Amino acid sequence: MVTEQSRSAAVEQYETPPLIKNHMYKKSVIFTLLCTLCMTSVQAQISLSSLFTDNMVLQQQTDAPIWGKAKAKQQIDIFSSWNQQTQTVVANEQGIWKANLATPEAGGPYEIIVSSGKKEKISLKNVLIGEVWLCSGQSNMEWRLREGLVNQQQEIAAADFPKIRMVTIKKETAFVPVDECTIVNDTWQICSPETVGEFSAVAYFFGKNLHENLNVPIGLINSSWGGTVAQAWTEGDYLLQMPYYQDNVQRIRQMPSDKQELERIYQQSMESWLQELNTKDQGIENGKLVWTDKGFDDADWFDFPVPGMAQTNGMTPKNGIFWFRKEVDIPTSWSGQEITINMGPIDDDDFTYFNGELIGQTEGWMSPRNYKIPGKLVKPGKSVIAIRVMDTGGEGGLGGDAASYWLSSSKGKIDISGNWKTKLSLDLNAIGPMPRRLDGNANEPTVLYNAMINPLVPYAFKGAIWYQGESNAGLAVQYRDLLPLMINSWRKQFGHEFPFYIVQLANFTKLQTEPVESSWAELREAQSLTAKYLNNTGIAVTIDIGEADDIHPRNKQDVGKRLALAARAQTYGEKIPYSGPVYKTYKIEGNSIRLSFEHTDGGLQTKNGEKLQGFTIAGADHKFYWADAGIEGDEIIVSSPEVKFPVAVRYAWADNPICNLYNGAGLPASPFRTDNWRGITE
Repeated sequence: MVTEQSRSAAVEQYETPPLIKNHMYKKSVIFTLLCTLCMTSVQAQISLSSLFTDNMVLQQQTDAPIWGKAKAKQQIDIFSSWNQQTQTVVANEQGIWKANLATPEAGGPYEIIVSSGKKEKISLKNVLIGEVWLCSGQSNMEWRLREGLVNQQQEIAAADFPKIRMVTIKKETAFVPVDECTIVNDTWQICSPETVGEFSAVAYFFGKNLHENLNVPIGLINSSWGGTVAQAWTEGDYLLQMPYYQDNVQRIRQMPSDKQELERIYQQSMESWLQELNTKDQGIENGKLVWTDKGFDDADWFDFPVPGMAQTNGMTPKNGIFWFRKEVDIPTSWSGQEITINMGPIDDDDFTYFNGELIGQTEGWMSPRNYKIPGKLVKPGKSVIAIRVMDTGGEGGLGGDAASYWLSSSKGKIDISGNWKTKLSLDLNAIGPMPRRLDGNANEPTVLYNAMINPLVPYAFKGAIWYQGESNAGLAVQYRDLLPLMINSWRKQFGHEFPFYIVQLANFTKLQTEPVESSWAELREAQSLTAKYLNNTGIAVTIDIGEADDIHPRNKQDVGKRLALAARAQTYGEKIPYSGPVYKTYKIEGNSIRLSFEHTDGGLQTKNGEKLQGFTIAGADHKFYWADAGIEGDEIIVSSPEVKFPVAVRYAWADNPICNLYNGAGLPASPFRTDNWRGITE
C-alpha cells in the first residue's frame, strides 16, 4: 500500500530520554512501540488490492473497478485527477469496498487518491489510461527477455517505452478461489532497459507492437506458469461440466490447507498406489525387478526404434508401464571408469537401470535424461540398460533425436540409439492415475485459476493473449472442449466477452520426414477449432518459427507481432493482413484433390519460389503418402501416384513438419486436415 504517511511520523515529536537509568530506556522503547502500533492500526483501516500501485494502467473509456478493504461500514472517498471528481462508497459488513471509475480516452499521467476522512490517504501516482491486456499460459508466455532471445542485447537496450507498463503475478496455487494475489516487485514496472529483462518476452513484443501502432499507453498483466495444464487455469464450476475432471475438482475443494496434513495424505496415497502398481507390474516378481537383470531373456520382446514413441510404433494402451532394454558392449579400456548415459526427453517418467542397478530417475516428459554410472558397475563385455517408463498420457516413449542417445567415458562414446527391446508390463487404467503432491502442485485442476486469475477479477482490461498447450498435448482431443470452456469461465467471472488470442504451438522435436500421426498436430487443430468457432477469438500461427531441440523457441518477436496483428485487425479494426492462409473447403477431382483457402492476401506462395511442401494424401485405406502440390490462384491441387482414389489431405501434420505455404503478407498457413479420422489422443 502506498501512503503519504510513514510510521516514523507517529513518533517524530517524541524525544528519547537520556540513558540515565536502564529502566527509563526500556520505558521509552515500549512507549515508542506503542505509538507505532497505534498508528499502524489507523493505517490498516483502508487498503487497496495489490493490483493498484503507482505506474499502473487503467483501461480507457470504461468504468474501471477499483477495490480494497476497510473497517465495516467505513466511508471511502476516491478522487481521480483526470476529471477532478470524488466518488464516495461505503465498505460492506465484511469491510470490502469497490468503486467504478469512469476513465477518459488514453492519456496521463494522472493521480488517484483513496482516503477515509482526514485520518488516512493512499495516493497512486503516475497512473496512465490506455489499453490493458492479460497475458497468460505456460513457459513460452512466462519466458523472460533475459532468458534467451534472438538479438537479446539489442532488444533489451532498445526497450525504452515509458508508456508501456508491466506487472507480473507471483506464482501461487490455491484449492479455493482467493481474493488477493502477490505482485512481483510489489508494483507496476515502467518499461525500460533496466526493467524489461524480467518481463514476459511474448507479452512485451505484443505490447510494443500495439503501442507503436495505436499510439496509446499499454498495460500488460503477466499471469503465467511454465509447464502447466489448461485445467489448472479453469474455474471450478465450469470444469465440473467435464466428467473427466469432476472427481478431481471435488477432491481439490475438500483439501485441507495445513501443509503437514497434505503431505500425510500424499504419502499415504502414494504408498497404496505404488504397492498396487508393483504387485501388478509384470517386470516385478516377488518384489524383485526381474526385467532389469543382465541375464534376462528379452528375445520375445518387440523390436523398438529409439528414439521413438510407443503408440506411433504400434504399442498400446495410451497409459501404461513400458520397459525398454538395450544391450551394449563395454570396451576393456572403460573398466572401472565412471560412465555418463545421455538420452532425450522420456514421456513421461522413468527409472533407469544399468546391469540391474538404479542409476537415475526423472519425473516429467520435457527434460532430457543425463545420468552417471559409477565405475564399480562398469565391467568389460555385455551390459544392459533397462528403462522402466511410466506413460500417463500422450504417446509415451523415448523422444528427441538419435544424436541424444549415447554412453560416454574419458575413453570415448558409444551410440545407443537404434534398435531396443520393449514390452508393456501394465495398463495403468487398471489401477488409476499416480497421486501427485498437492501442496504447490501447479497442475491440479483449478488451482492456478483460484490463485492467479480470480484475484484479478474484476480488473478492467481489453483482452487476453494465451500461449499454452504443450502440457495438454497428450489429451489434445479433449482440449477441443477444455480450451473454450476455460475461456468462457474467465469471461463469465470478468463479466464481458473480451477478445482472446491464442498462440498455436510452434514446431518442435526432430523434423518429421515421413507422414506420421502427431499429438501436437491434434493440439494445434484443437486451438484452430476454438479460434474458428468461439466468438471473439483469434489465433497466431507459429509453425515456422519453432526449434527442433528446444521447446522454448527464441524468436519471441514474431510471436508477439502475430498476436498484435490479430488484435489490431480483429479488435481495433485496422485493415491489415493478420492471418496466413486458412483452409476452407476441398473437392475431389479424379485422382487429385482441390483445396481452397481464405486469407490469401497477395496470393498463395512459398518463400523464394521453392517447391510447395508439407502435403500428404490418403485413400480409403487411411494410409498417407507425400503429395505433389501445385498452386492455382487461391487454390492448391494435391495428388500422388501412390493414391488413385484420394479422399483426404493433410498439411503440416506432425510435431515438427516440413512445410512452406505462405500468403503474400509473409504469414504462414495454419496446419490442417480434411479428414476427421480417429487421432492418437482420442
